[in-house]
Amino acid sequence: MLNRIREFWQLPGGNSASKWANGVGRAPRRRGGLDPIVELQSREMQATLLEVSDLPVEAVYERLRTSPAGLSDDEVEKRLEEFGPNEIPEKPELTVLRRLYEAFVNPFNVVLLLLAVVSTFTDIVFVAPEDRDPSGVIIILTMVTVSGILRFVQEWRSDQAAEKLKQLVDLTIAVRRAGREPTEIRTEELVPGDVVHLAAGDMIPADLRIVSAKDLFVNQSALTGEAEPVEKVPTPCLGACEGPPSSNPLERHNLAFMGSSVVSGSAVGIVVATGPRTYFGHVAKTLTERREATSFEVGVNQVSWLLIRFMLAMVPVVFFLNFLTKHDWLDALLFSLAVAVGLTPEMLPMIVTAGLAKGAVFMSKKKVIVKRLSAMQNFGAMDVLCTDKTGTLTQDKIVLEFYLDVHGDEEPRVLKHAFLNSYFQTGLKNVMDRAILAHVGEEFDWMKTHYEKVDEIPFDFVRKRMSVVVRDQTGKTQLITKGAVEEMLKVCSYVEYRGQVVPLTEELRREVLENVYSLNAKGLRVLAVAQKTNPPPVGQFTVEDERDMVLMGYLAFLDPPKESAPKTIAELKEYGIALKILTGDNDVVTKAIADQVGIDTHHILLGADIEAMDDETLRREVERTTVFAKLSPAHKARIVKALRENGHTVGFLGDGINDAPAMHAADVGISVENAVDIAKEAADIILLERDLGVLVDGVVEGRRTFGNIMKYIKITASSNFGNVFSVLVASWLLPFLPMQPIQLLFLNLTYDLSMTTMPWDRMDREYLKKPRKWDAPIIGRYMVWLGPTSSVFDITTYALMFFLIAPAVVGGSYFVLPDELKPQFASVFQTGWFVESLWTQTLVVHMLRTEKIPFLQSLPGAPLFLATALAVTVDTLVPYTPIGTYLGMTPLPGFYFPWLVATLLAYLVLAQFVKTRFIRRYGYLI
Repeated sequence: MLNRIREFWQLPGGNSASKWANGVGRAPRRRGGLDPIVELQSREMQATLLEVSDLPVEAVYERLRTSPAGLSDDEVEKRLEEFGPNEIPEKPELTVLRRLYEAFVNPFNVVLLLLAVVSTFTDIVFVAPEDRDPSGVIIILTMVTVSGILRFVQEWRSDQAAEKLKQLVDLTIAVRRAGREPTEIRTEELVPGDVVHLAAGDMIPADLRIVSAKDLFVNQSALTGEAEPVEKVPTPCLGACEGPPSSNPLERHNLAFMGSSVVSGSAVGIVVATGPRTYFGHVAKTLTERREATSFEVGVNQVSWLLIRFMLAMVPVVFFLNFLTKHDWLDALLFSLAVAVGLTPEMLPMIVTAGLAKGAVFMSKKKVIVKRLSAMQNFGAMDVLCTDKTGTLTQDKIVLEFYLDVHGDEEPRVLKHAFLNSYFQTGLKNVMDRAILAHVGEEFDWMKTHYEKVDEIPFDFVRKRMSVVVRDQTGKTQLITKGAVEEMLKVCSYVEYRGQVVPLTEELRREVLENVYSLNAKGLRVLAVAQKTNPPPVGQFTVEDERDMVLMGYLAFLDPPKESAPKTIAELKEYGIALKILTGDNDVVTKAIADQVGIDTHHILLGADIEAMDDETLRREVERTTVFAKLSPAHKARIVKALRENGHTVGFLGDGINDAPAMHAADVGISVENAVDIAKEAADIILLERDLGVLVDGVVEGRRTFGNIMKYIKITASSNFGNVFSVLVASWLLPFLPMQPIQLLFLNLTYDLSMTTMPWDRMDREYLKKPRKWDAPIIGRYMVWLGPTSSVFDITTYALMFFLIAPAVVGGSYFVLPDELKPQFASVFQTGWFVESLWTQTLVVHMLRTEKIPFLQSLPGAPLFLATALAVTVDTLVPYTPIGTYLGMTPLPGFYFPWLVATLLAYLVLAQFVKTRFIRRYGYLI
């Protein structure tokens, strides 16, 4: 028997599911699609579900080698061993060590730690104990530690907050085994072939074939996105459906799926698939794949390696020039190490983390949990947002909009009869029944006592309508029916119009259908209402009595667009973000909603269209399409990947199981608090309130965060590159080091500490209007253009210090001084360049932080202004303090400072000029 079960799970071509799970027979990865193993297993899973859907109930029992009495205990044990527990493998939780590793290990930190190791080694091996100075290593380790701890703490807190949103429930289900009465067992213990008994309120624990049912309605919105419950019946699809049966298992009326729930009624089903082999399991499997690098990760790595390549190219040159000119390899090595640290934006990890954390804190005040810090930058870079319509563009609340006669005019009698039908029925009151009852409020309370229920004919899947029989106080009885328009027209022979009952002609039939189509095109769902007076006596009502009825009119329902949706969509467009709807709902309703909120619907793609496209065609189509309807989870993921392959940074907002693969494939996955767990697991950001307006705030904050990060990278990298370029000139021309290694490290520390306030700087409004992405090549150009600008004035400072200031302080030219005074001459020179470097490097930040004229057209943030002012003040005073003495500095004479001011003003003017030329050449600065 077990062998027959194995045959049932055999893959096409003779490869078993277990062989494919172990990686045998791998096919090439299709660009833009899922992993080939997942794709093949998914196709096999769908083929199996469709097969059992087509079979009669008796054949299903035989195919699964079970019976209405259930499996024997021995058989259950064998199958449990073969198929494993009915569980979806969860993504392993990150350990503390793993979190620490991810917080601290990045290209910059690795380089800094290597420099610290080399510096420590040379200090121990080549320097006398009394001359050893650990301050450089301490500075480097402080930078790395602060950055890593900040990132670790913020992401830990975000994950803990997200974890609290999960609802952990231990589920059980009633199962018949070995002929015994149904018994509750844990859902993890189910195996294929088990006979499951379902009741209202049950979570469906596995993929089932329904073999018997009574008024069974299932909510599978988490899988399909459809809010309205669907009826499930045991009828086989093959030969029993009108037209060819659907090839989508989710649309089969005799299949129920893990992840859905029973709204009403009862049923018996046979377990077809459990755990990872279920539809839900195949969706979840896509989340275990390694996520492709997001826009943030790709960008930061490109920039990191660009700067590291600059460092690797410059440092050896500095070492050899100093060694060739000074003939002291140890000093040359120590100085080149200091230059390496100086050229690397040491605080980049900390600035990036601080900026992202600031954005996360800002968003938490907007009731948004940022699970992954990098999502803040991806938010800002996002230029395409994909979303479902229900609950995002609409209120996720069905309301009754119109009650119309057959000619489309408002008719209160239609509403009255619809109320009687909905109020007196005892079966499932679906969302439309509730909308009818909510619409009338207390207005029709008098009818609750004026009429009494006589009988009813419940809704069923085949008829797609339901009827009640009511009697008023005069003894008059009425059969009142409402249902799908096409089905209602089949049982109506007359129509009622303005109190007159006339035959239902073909012309009237066409008019009704045209009116209904017109309402559908406006996004309205339509039900027809009919009645018949004095039907057969009580106890004799049957479906056969639903004939020769009088069509009264129809009801039109709408999930109304949110009032804020058009404004929010316009704002997203203003910020350069294209909104695309990806939904499992039908195209007519989706188009209507999209039209109402201002989304272009000239080109709509359906899931069937996408299925027939290769990846290249799809990449073309996604650019001109804004509405995608009737999609499966795999379709959504393919669309997202196609958009990313076209160079877009993509966000996906979803809350269902069917959204999880697309969220996993996107640069930034967005979910909501009441989403299913698998969607929240896939999300980078969780909204505590489902509001697109919050996303606009997130986009702006993401761009502000990214802009301030880019300011630091570009300005610091160009300044550091200019300093190194100046060092190269000094190394070639000067008989001594232009600055002591400890002085260079102190200079970098002071500057970098002032730059920690950069995340709180203002951003020009124009910058926030466009999506922003990492651009490593432009950073290289920025360094080459702006870096040497500072070197011009470094060289003039060299001349000033070497020929004027230092000789005046020491009492003569360097070349005629006795050897014992030369160190003092070098100290004055080094102090002068130290102060000039700090002034120019710090104050030019205000020139380069904006494309506008600084201070006149664009003011810096108060924290940045105060921090840079403090840095300039402190480093100017340092030479006059014991700290300056420890650093080998000499107090500067008063006449040095007028020269410093002149140099600074000339540099700022030149920087503004070069900045303007750069913007004209490349179109932007930051």
